[in-house]
Amino acid sequence: MERKWLADARRIVVKVGTRIITHETGKLNLGRIDRFVREIADLLNSGREIILVSSGAVGAGMGKLGLKQKPNTIPEKQAVAAVGQGLLMHIYEKLFAEYGYVVAQVLLTREDMSERRRYLNARNALFKLLNFGVVPIINENDTIAVEEIRLGDNDTLSALVAGLVDAELLVLLSDIDGLYTANPRENSDAELIEVVEEITPEIEQLAGGAGSKVGTGGMVTKLQAARIATNSGIPMVIADGKNPGVLRRVIAGEKCGTLFIPQENKLHARKRWIAFNSDTHGSITVDQGAYRAIKEHGKSLLPIGVISVGGFFEPGNVVRILSPDGEEFARGITNYSSEELDKIKGKKSGDIEHILGYKDYDEVVHRDNLALRS
Repeated sequence: MERKWLADARRIVVKVGTRIITHETGKLNLGRIDRFVREIADLLNSGREIILVSSGAVGAGMGKLGLKQKPNTIPEKQAVAAVGQGLLMHIYEKLFAEYGYVVAQVLLTREDMSERRRYLNARNALFKLLNFGVVPIINENDTIAVEEIRLGDNDTLSALVAGLVDAELLVLLSDIDGLYTANPRENSDAELIEVVEEITPEIEQLAGGAGSKVGTGGMVTKLQAARIATNSGIPMVIADGKNPGVLRRVIAGEKCGTLFIPQENKLHARKRWIAFNSDTHGSITVDQGAYRAIKEHGKSLLPIGVISVGGFFEPGNVVRILSPDGEEFARGITNYSSEELDKIKGKKSGDIEHILGYKDYDEVVHRDNLALRS
C-alpha cells in the first residue's frame, strides 16, 4: 500500500521510547537526542506542528543517581522521575533552542484525561502552545502519579494525546522497527508486517511481553495505542528510532516500520473521551439483541435490552457496557442510576414512569453519549 498520503499530515504526535534516548546504563544518549531534535526542528521548519511525548525521565534519573536497576516501588519511581524529568527537559530546552524553538513541559495523569473539564483545559492549553509555535513535550506526571491514576505507559499516553489534539499522524519510535509475525529477537524467520488494516485477535496474539529493564512498554501497549489512534481516525506508525532519519522517512511516506490504517468511521472528540479517557463507574450487561443494535446499527441502549447491573453509579456517570459474554464493547454516559436501572432492566421504556414514578429519558444510554471500544 502506498503511504504518500502520510506526507499530508500537518499535526503529528511523536512518541520516543526510553531505550531510544538512553544508553543501557540508563544515562541519556545525548548524540541520539541531538539527532532526534534536529529531525523534529526540520519538520517544524517545513510548517508542521509536532507534539513530542517523551519517555526517559526515570532512566535519566537512574543515570544521575547512579542506580543500576529500575526502581520497583511507587515512591522510588516518583523520586527518580523527579530528578530525571528536570534533567531531560534541560537537555530538550537547550537543543531545541539551538534551532530557534521554544519548548514547554506538560505533565499529565489519568485524572487530567478522565475528568471532562480538565481534559478540555489540557486540550485548549496544547492548542494555544501550538499557536505560539511552541513544541509541547509531554510525559506522564510520574512524580505524583500512583498506581490508580497512572496512564500506564507512554504508548497509551501518546495515543490519547493524539486524540486530544486532533492529530493527523501518530509515530511511535521504539527499539524495534514494527510488528512482526513472531518475536524477531527469538525467531530469525520472523517477518515485518508492513501494514495492519484492522487489529484482529490474530494481530493481538502477535504482541510480545513487556520491554527492557529500563522501558515499560512492549508490543502489547503499542497495539493498545494503535486501537485508540485508529478508532480516532488517526494513522499510526511503529518504527525503529535508532535509525537516523527514520522520522523524516515515515512522514515522507516511505516504507518503514508498521503502518496501522485508521478506521473510516472515526470517533468524534466527545466520543473519544467517553471511549478511552473517562473513568467508569460500574457496568451494564446487555442481551444479544441490544448488543447487535448498538454494535452493528449505532442504536441507543433501552432498558428492555439490559440483563444485569454491576457496581454503583449515578446519572451522568460513564459506565462499561458488556456483551452477553461479559466482554466490554462500549462505554456510555448513563441517564439512570444503578439503583433505578436495577428496577427497570428488561422493561419497556413506556413502563419506566409506572415503575419509578417518573421518567426523565426513554434511553438508558443515548447513542450520542455512547462509544464503541472495538
